[in-house]
Amino acid sequence: MKRKFLILLFLIFVFGACSKKTNSDKNIISSSDSLPTYLSLANEEKLPLNFKQDYNRKALSIILNQKDDSINKVNLFKVANRYYNMSDWKGYTETTRLILDRSKKSNDSSNIAKAYSYLGDYYVVKSLADSAFMNYYKAEKFYLRLKDEYHIAKTFLNKASLQYNEGDFFESEINVFKALSSLKKQKNVNDLFYESYNLLGILYNEREEYDKALEFQNKALLVLEDKSIPLEFQYKATSLNNIGYVYLKTYNYKKAKVFFREGLEQTNLFKNKPTLYAILLDNLAYAKFKLKESDQLPDLFYQSLKIRDSLKLKAEIIATKIHLSEYFAFKKDTFKAIQFSKQALMQARTSDKLINTLIALKQIAIVDPKNASTYSKEYIHLNDKMLKAERNMGEKFSRIEYETNEIKDQNSNLQEKNKTLVYVFSICTLVGLFFYVYKTQQARNRELLFKQQQQVANEDIYNLLISQQNDIELTRIKEKKKVAQELHDGVLGRMFGIRISLDSLEQMDEDEALPKRRKYLTELKNIEEDIREISHDLNREKSELINNFVLILNKLFENQQNTYASELITSIDPQIKWELVSNAVKINLYRIVQEALQNCNKYANAEKITVEFKSEINYLILSIYDDGIGFNTKRTKNGIGLHNIEYRAAECKGSMSIKSVQGEGTLLVVKVPIDQKINLQNNDN
Repeated sequence: MKRKFLILLFLIFVFGACSKKTNSDKNIISSSDSLPTYLSLANEEKLPLNFKQDYNRKALSIILNQKDDSINKVNLFKVANRYYNMSDWKGYTETTRLILDRSKKSNDSSNIAKAYSYLGDYYVVKSLADSAFMNYYKAEKFYLRLKDEYHIAKTFLNKASLQYNEGDFFESEINVFKALSSLKKQKNVNDLFYESYNLLGILYNEREEYDKALEFQNKALLVLEDKSIPLEFQYKATSLNNIGYVYLKTYNYKKAKVFFREGLEQTNLFKNKPTLYAILLDNLAYAKFKLKESDQLPDLFYQSLKIRDSLKLKAEIIATKIHLSEYFAFKKDTFKAIQFSKQALMQARTSDKLINTLIALKQIAIVDPKNASTYSKEYIHLNDKMLKAERNMGEKFSRIEYETNEIKDQNSNLQEKNKTLVYVFSICTLVGLFFYVYKTQQARNRELLFKQQQQVANEDIYNLLISQQNDIELTRIKEKKKVAQELHDGVLGRMFGIRISLDSLEQMDEDEALPKRRKYLTELKNIEEDIREISHDLNREKSELINNFVLILNKLFENQQNTYASELITSIDPQIKWELVSNAVKINLYRIVQEALQNCNKYANAEKITVEFKSEINYLILSIYDDGIGFNTKRTKNGIGLHNIEYRAAECKGSMSIKSVQGEGTLLVVKVPIDQKINLQNNDN
């Protein structure tokens, strides 16, 4: 609803040179003594309009009788300025077109460009955006040829304000930055820097990028520290209002109120810019209303409305009446709320801006719910119409630029730039390709070296397994000899003695033989226990033979516990039949455990480490968990240690997964496929 305020406010200052066109060539002396007097009187604010028009016509009559030279054109522009200040649009356009014709005949590019700018200002006032844009664009082409950076920037700003006013925010932003780019090459142009930053602040506020809006409005305020900018332009009050409006849109009504009050306190604000004074009054009233502060309300709204009525500012009158409608609706005064909203709607329908009608329809639908459906239908219809009009205007601006003859020059420049871009892109592509090949080759070399190191490590572990197995085989043979000796020297000898003794019982009486028989039976039981103990020893030897890989692991775990302070918890599923697991898998599993423990020792800073082997159907699962500091798996996944583990898991045709949260530890899981029979419980004794 406040968009119209910002549009009008910006136009007041962007076209400040037109709204208050001043005599910029005071040192020029006319050939007639009366000319300076007439021009001075035509610009006297206290004189009636008809008197000022008469003096301006007399000045024009003198100028037309003079020689057509540069001084003559300067004086014609002075006459045009005065017509503009009097809102005498017929006199203004006639004088401007006269300057344009004379300038074209004398090939005076500077004045041709200036005349086109003046015509653009006229069409802005008449709300003929496409015609205004056409004239500004023509002026821009001439200023570009003249390399007049100041007026180039000024023209970009004029175009930007038109595009903003028509809702083409993207193109408007582009033109503002073009203006800033031109201004950076110049000195003493803070007035245009201010207008650029101010418009950017308004643009970003409209696009709801509030931080950027505040950033550029604050930049605009910093520019105002240059005391060369006339105070009567009231730029500071403008920026304070715009900053307050940003806070208004972000519902920070307290801050908004502070900036609106500060804006109203600027010296001679009402005298210099009554329109801006009315805007600040209305905005302050609205902020107080939103804060539910009743003091000075609704008087502030009425003061603003009175000023706007006197200045015949139709859009602003509509806005104030809508605010009054909102205020009285809040106060439960439905009659006044509907009355003000109807007045706003009636005036909006007679304006040339659909946005005014849309805002009024939205408000009246709220305060008059009985007829809300009717107003809503009209709102939807007009909103669609306005969106189409904005799109058409944006397209029209584009067509204007591309239908001018000067576009050929731009195309030539673009072609040169495109060639440069192609060359740069080609060079960058070649350089990028070279680095890609170089890095790829480096990666292949690293991979080859890694595989060689892995092969050496695998051979070492294999030799370790073979050595361990040989030790166990020697132990087994030694144990067999020991058992054989035990059987021969102990068990068999005792059994032979019992057999001889039992034979001797055949020759004894039954009564005498009975106690001896019992004794011999007891001895047989003892022999049976000895045989059972030897059998158990054989079973233990068989288990050690089967579980030689477990022994190697236990040796690794023992070294870990002896060397590092972390508590190590290990668990190996007894159902795993290691004799059926291939040596290649065992080697890789051993190295994975070794690598994982090294990583825990180096980086994890863990208090507890858990290593677990368990069997599942068709899979052997190795999990290693530590309660250490954890790490970012996305960033560290390509580390050499993890790469080794992943590579070894792949060698076993398995998979590796790792989960880690910083501060919560790390879990590594390796899943290796194995034959299902390995997981079956071995029931053989």
